Amino acid sequence: MIKENNVYFAKAGEKLDKELYLLPKMANRHGFICGATGTGKTITLKVLAESFSSLGVPVFLADVKGDLSGMIEAGEDNEDMQKRIAKFGLEDFEYKSFPTAFFDIYGTNGIPLRVTISEMGPQLLATILDLNETQEAILSVAFKIADDQDLLLVDTKDLKAMLNYISEHADEFEKDYGLIASQSIAAIVRSIVALENEGADTFFGEPGIDVRDFFNTNDGKGYINILDSSKLINSPKLYSAFMLYLISELYETLPEVGDLDKPRIVFFFDEAHILFENASKDLLKKIEQMVKLIRSKGVGIYFVTQSPKDIPDGVISQLSNKVEHALHAYTPNERKALKVAAESFRENEEFDTEELLDKLGIGEAITSMLDEKGVPTIGEHAFILPPQSKMGQADKSLIDQCIKTSNLYLKYSEANDPESAYEFLTRLAKEESEDAALKEEIAKEEKAKAKRKAHQVDALEDGIKSVGKTAMGTIGREVGNALGANFGKFGKKLGGNVGASLARNLFGTLFKR
Repeated sequence: MIKENNVYFAKAGEKLDKELYLLPKMANRHGFICGATGTGKTITLKVLAESFSSLGVPVFLADVKGDLSGMIEAGEDNEDMQKRIAKFGLEDFEYKSFPTAFFDIYGTNGIPLRVTISEMGPQLLATILDLNETQEAILSVAFKIADDQDLLLVDTKDLKAMLNYISEHADEFEKDYGLIASQSIAAIVRSIVALENEGADTFFGEPGIDVRDFFNTNDGKGYINILDSSKLINSPKLYSAFMLYLISELYETLPEVGDLDKPRIVFFFDEAHILFENASKDLLKKIEQMVKLIRSKGVGIYFVTQSPKDIPDGVISQLSNKVEHALHAYTPNERKALKVAAESFRENEEFDTEELLDKLGIGEAITSMLDEKGVPTIGEHAFILPPQSKMGQADKSLIDQCIKTSNLYLKYSEANDPESAYEFLTRLAKEESEDAALKEEIAKEEKAKAKRKAHQVDALEDGIKSVGKTAMGTIGREVGNALGANFGKFGKKLGGNVGASLARNLFGTLFKR
């Protein structure tokens, strides 16, 4: 709810006599909503999102449980809502719907969201794939070679084709790009395949999302962009990939603006513990860096999770606006986490923060927001206001109608598969294979020709020898007979043998090789 141009979301104290709100100009200092399951985190998220929307600020949120779609419909009046409205003294309360857009990386429950490999870039992709320094360097080389040869890297099959091509032609590239180890390329490909198993083959492609499409407004209200994450949350690497890309792309796209009167857009990432729990050190460092930098672009980021300990210290230190629902402590570790959470609030003399955190009811929280000077307020015992939109899921047919009638659906619904690295390298490999086959066939034919020619020469020589021997034998005998005529019968025989021998020796000398 908006009151006096503030993000008005709760009342404080048992008498509900103090209004609690988030100053719009401090909303880009980020924040978190924490609490055990069933304590009211989702309602808090809804009320804040509705307030931002009413203020004209677009919102992007990850819907993990599928119960945020009701924002597209006005809330339904009932006895319970009447009691809550009366309890808070909300005389001007009205049920409202909010302009809503639905997205889904898998394209099942919303407008498809895609990113190209080139847009993701080697550094961010290496972080998501958890590559070591050598592998990251080779991945960067692959991107550089693709750029140098004007090859588009659109999807994962493009990147795998590029890596395999480089591996097969490593000798040709190493003189210009350095040593390329085939083992490292194989490891990168395996990591890509693992990411594909989480749905990356759908996520990477064209047309890639333009983050400026999340900044739409309608009749003065900011759009609430809902990413269906019910399936995505089971793929933490892909969830991380999308979140990091989104933040980095916003940072690259938006100009520096410093602190505005209100943020340009606010992001809520539900079930944030899933995002962080399996993240590598490099990934956590990247998230910390992005959260820190994005503030100057007028973007607010809010993490929704079960406990503050789910968020790394380097990130939570930058989350200045806090809404802490009940933290139930049943084990020593949980008791320690409860104590740490309580100590993060400025002390309020009206209650013991640690004790209250353990006893808060559904829809209650301890809050601390930044004041006009950017200083955290004392912890307040807050009661979250009721949402104006429908609780729970919206009607499926209404969601489908909203998706299909959106101009963004026309822009992103159909995937494109342009002529890119995979197609070019597949064709090149085919041509190289055909050339190799042709060269092999020519070589075989040349070898066969040489063999036939050698056989013909041998046959010719043998024929000549045979004829020559016969001729020379005849000549030799005639010579021998002539020589032996003077020596009687014995002389004739001797002369014939001598003549034949002379002829054979002469012929052999003429055709010796």
